Amino acid sequence: MLKTSTESATIIPLSSSATLKDTATVFNPAQAPMQKQDAKQSAVTDTSEPYHHKANHNENRSIAQSGDAIGQTSAASPAISAPKIGFVSLGCPKALVDSERIITELSRDGYQVASDYEGADLVVVNTCGFIESAVQESLDAIGEAISKNGKVIVTGCLGKEADKIRAMHPAVLAVTGAHAYDEVITAVALHVPKPERSTDTEYNPKIDLINEAGIKLTPSHYAYLKISEGCNHRCTFCIIPSLRGDLVSRPIDSVMNEAMALKKAGVKELLIISQDTSAYGLDLKYKTSFWNGMPLKSKFYDLCQALNDLGIWVRLHYVYPYPHVDKVVELMGEKKLLPYLDIPFQHASHSILKAMKRPAHSENTLARIHAWREICPDIVIRSTFVVGFPGETEEDFQCLLDWLVEARLDRVGAFTYSEVEGAVANDLPNHVPEDIKQERYERLMTLQQDISAQKLQEKIGKTLMVLVDEIDSEEGVAICRSYADAPEIDGHVYVDDITAAVQVGQFLTVTIDDASEYDLFASYNG
Repeated sequence: MLKTSTESATIIPLSSSATLKDTATVFNPAQAPMQKQDAKQSAVTDTSEPYHHKANHNENRSIAQSGDAIGQTSAASPAISAPKIGFVSLGCPKALVDSERIITELSRDGYQVASDYEGADLVVVNTCGFIESAVQESLDAIGEAISKNGKVIVTGCLGKEADKIRAMHPAVLAVTGAHAYDEVITAVALHVPKPERSTDTEYNPKIDLINEAGIKLTPSHYAYLKISEGCNHRCTFCIIPSLRGDLVSRPIDSVMNEAMALKKAGVKELLIISQDTSAYGLDLKYKTSFWNGMPLKSKFYDLCQALNDLGIWVRLHYVYPYPHVDKVVELMGEKKLLPYLDIPFQHASHSILKAMKRPAHSENTLARIHAWREICPDIVIRSTFVVGFPGETEEDFQCLLDWLVEARLDRVGAFTYSEVEGAVANDLPNHVPEDIKQERYERLMTLQQDISAQKLQEKIGKTLMVLVDEIDSEEGVAICRSYADAPEIDGHVYVDDITAAVQVGQFLTVTIDDASEYDLFASYNG
C-alpha cells in the first residue's frame, strides 16, 4: 500500500488487521517526531543526497498474514460478487488513519478491496504533499495508478493542489482534500455504484463482522488513535494548517468509545496521534461529555487518565512541551501511562526556534526534561531536529550539539531542512548550502549514536516487559518492543530461545543481555 521512493506503489488487499510495510521515504517536517532512528536509517556515511526520514512507519501485510482478516472470515462464506476498489496510501500515521476510515466505510457499503491494479474497478490514491519530494512521489503514484488501471480518485494532503494534479493527470475522476471521507465515498459510488444486498437482513460477514473500531491497517495488537485534526500553530517551515486546517478535537466520548472498541478487538497498545496532542480539547473549551456514565472533560490530562483505565499500553506522540505536560508525566511516574514522550523539539538555538516560530520556543526545555526525570526516572524521550534551517550558523548548530549532550535523549532523528511550497521559511535569508546541511546532519547523528549506545548499555542486566511484534521461527527469536520503543521508528528487543508457545501480540518478561547502538538483545524468562 505504501511505497518506497525506489519501488512502485502496490495496492493492499483488505484486512481488518492488515498492515502496511515498506513505507515511503517522504519527509514531513510536522511528522518529524516519528522519524526512525537506526543504523540503516541514519545514513551518516551516505552523502549522495540530503537525507529524508520515513515520515510514516507502517508495514505491508497481505490477507494471509493478517490475524483477523476480513478476507479470511469471508473465505468460509459463499463468494460475493462485489466491485473491488484498489487503495494506495502515502504519508504519515495520521494519513494512515484517514485510509483506515475510508476503507472501513467502503467495506461497510459492500465493496471489496483489490489486491492489484488489474483486479480493481477503481483506485483511490491517498496522497502526501508536505514538500516537493513528497508531491512528486504522490504525482508519480497517481500516474502509475492511471496507467495500470485508468479509473483513479485522488484524496489526501496533495488534494489541496487539485489544479496541479489535474494539469499533470487530467484523467483523474475526482480530487478531494485531506480527511474528506464522505467526499471520497460519494465519488467512489458515483463511478462504481455500491453493491445492493438482496434483503435488508441478509448476513454478509465481510460487512457484518467489521467491529466498532473499524478496519485497521496495523497488526492486530497495536493501533493508532487520532484524537484531533489540524493545528493552530504557524511554524514557518510547515504548511499543515493550510492542508488540514486549524485544531479540531474529537469529543472525549468519541475518542474513548473507539479506544474501548480497539481494546475489545484485542489491541494491546494504543498510539495516540494528532498534529498537537497536548493541545487536545482547546478548541472545544474542554467541553464535558459523558462516557461510561462518568463526566469527562475533553482535555489532554483527563484523556490520559481515562485511557489509563483501559489497562493497556498507551503511548503519546506529537506532544509539545507545554507546562501542563508535567501533570501527565506524573501519571507516567505512577505507572498509569507508558513513560514515553515523543516531543518535536526541532532545535535548541533560541534564534532558530524563534525563526521557526515554534511553540514554547522561549521555554527552558533542558530544565523541563530534568524535572520530568525527577518525577519519572524511567521516562524515555524521543525527538527529531532540523539541521540547516535558514540562518543557522555554526554557533547555532553547536548550541544544538551541546544541548543534545546535556539532554541525553533516548531516541533522536534528524533531517536536513528542505523547502515546503507555501512555507514562510522559504523567504527567510541566509539559506544554508546543501553540503553544510549534510555535514551537520552527519555530525549530529554520530553524536546521538554514541549517546544512544551509552544509554542502552545501561539496560544490560535489567528485566523488562516486552511486546512481541514478530517471530523468526527459523532462528527461534522474537522481535519485540519495550515501553521505550514505538513501532517502526525506534529500536527492537531481540529475544532468544523462545518457546513454541510465544505468539505475536504477547507480553514477555525478559532479561537484557547485550545492546547495540539502537537495539537490545535479551533472553526469555518464561
